[in-house]
Amino acid sequence: MAALLRVQNFNVSSDGIGAGTDQTLERPFGHAEPERLFSWAGATASWPMRTDPGGTRGLDDYFTRDYARGIGAEIMGRNKFGPQRGPWPDHEWRGWWGERPPFRTPVFVLTHHERPSFTLADTTFHFVAGDPVTVLGRAREAAGGLDVRLGGGVSTVREFLYADLVDTMHIAVSPVRLESGLRLWESPEELLDRFHLEVVPSPSGVTHHLFWRR
Repeated sequence: MAALLRVQNFNVSSDGIGAGTDQTLERPFGHAEPERLFSWAGATASWPMRTDPGGTRGLDDYFTRDYARGIGAEIMGRNKFGPQRGPWPDHEWRGWWGERPPFRTPVFVLTHHERPSFTLADTTFHFVAGDPVTVLGRAREAAGGLDVRLGGGVSTVREFLYADLVDTMHIAVSPVRLESGLRLWESPEELLDRFHLEVVPSPSGVTHHLFWRR
């Protein structure tokens, strides 16, 4: 069985928006305030960037822990990696995450403007051009039999959905409306021709949407 392509812990608003408009260095999610979408994960005991003890247990914590389970590589869009557009002005930008990115696997960044690979801690970033099938093939080879995580952003997830390559998805829907931005869906029912769907509400207010292929 081929390694799965999984979307894990992808966050959208109640109106289906996963990122706001006008992304900048200071505002990675544009006008969307990230704490409004991600507060459920940041509150958990297993949040990977937690610097203090404590945090919640239960359903949300399970999904936070599950983020890295069985993952051998990640695919992400260029806008998830950084705010630049067009040709790289230089190679000094090395992502939002500092010297220890949370991925701990090879990461394949989709871009029309390739640049040399580099490694931070236990994460190596590769910058690749190509269609979804080709890029997924490279990521699966690097994953060594483990699954590949499709990290986003919205346009990247939609691109791989259109190519019918996504096997499972966990979408966390937060109880906020953003009104404008990059929209994953108008309604999750759009995907029911290809996926089963289980909807699981959490005490935190977020609703976990679990999709798997029919």
